[in-house]
Amino acid sequence: MNFLAAILLILAAGSAVAEVAEPQGYRGEPYRAGVPATLTGAKVVTLPEAQLLHQQGVPFLDVMPRQKRPADLPAGTIWNSPAHQTIPGAVWLYDTGYDRLAPAEDARLTKGLEDATKGDKSALVVIFCKTDCWMSWNAAKRAVAMGYSGVIWFPEGSDGWEKAGGTLVPASAGDP
Repeated sequence: MNFLAAILLILAAGSAVAEVAEPQGYRGEPYRAGVPATLTGAKVVTLPEAQLLHQQGVPFLDVMPRQKRPADLPAGTIWNSPAHQTIPGAVWLYDTGYDRLAPAEDARLTKGLEDATKGDKSALVVIFCKTDCWMSWNAAKRAVAMGYSGVIWFPEGSDGWEKAGGTLVPASAGDP
């Protein structure tokens, strides 16, 4: 092999997209990064599959966090979080996709799953956030760990939904 061919081979190998492996536990920051193609115990769906599930009335759970008040706002400034946009009919279980959950967020996810599945741990439920966002992967993994067997992870999330021409609507928060 000549020198130029060897260099081209090395460059081609280095530019190949690395497959992201499932971590043992939950993934922390950065949350917006390449995600695995799999989630043990859950079914992973593409956009057309998610659209079909949506048409069939399968519950969708959005786990994107709430936007937090900017730390640099002057004291006394009134701040309203902008409306979160989501897939129509989805329940927004905000702040439930972090690697570690506070008791309130854990309760929100637990109750949200119970409500969405009507207590049937084998019922289908679609969990999403945004494209390349580990929060939906974390929340779906937690649902599997809680004994839910109908967990569906939609990694393209609301970004993919909107990019394909789907409508987004203001979210309705699912509080316990």
